[in-house]
Amino acid sequence: MTETLPSNVTDISGHRLDAVFSALSDPVRRVILEMIAERELLVSEIAAGFDISLQAVSRHIQVLVRAGLVQQQRSGRISRCRIETGPLYDAAVWLNRYTQYWQDQFDLLAVLLDTGSESTREENNS
Repeated sequence: MTETLPSNVTDISGHRLDAVFSALSDPVRRVILEMIAERELLVSEIAAGFDISLQAVSRHIQVLVRAGLVQQQRSGRISRCRIETGPLYDAAVWLNRYTQYWQDQFDLLAVLLDTGSESTREENNS
C-alpha cells in the first residue's frame, strides 16, 4: 500500500523538496550552484573548474535543472546556465520551520544550566 503524504510535506510552491535536497546532497552540484550564483556561465566554463569530464558535469547540471535549481539556455552547441533561487528559497522556508523547535531546546538548556548553577551556589553558601 502506497502512503500518500499531504502536498505541503513534499512540495512547497510547486517545487519538489525531495528533488531539491537530493540535488544539493552532492558536493559537485553545490559547487556548480556557487559558481553560477556569481554570474551566468557556459557549461564548458563550469566544467573547466572540475577534474571530471564535460559529460559528467553535464549530468550534474541536468540533475540541477530537473530540481528547478538551474535554468539552461541552449543556442546550437552553446549552453548557458544560470541559477534559479526559487527552489532554494522554498527549501529555506521549509527548514526554517524547525527554527522555533531548536530555539525552544536552547532556551530549555539555558534554564537547566542556570538552575544547575543556582544549586551549586546554594551548596557553596551552606
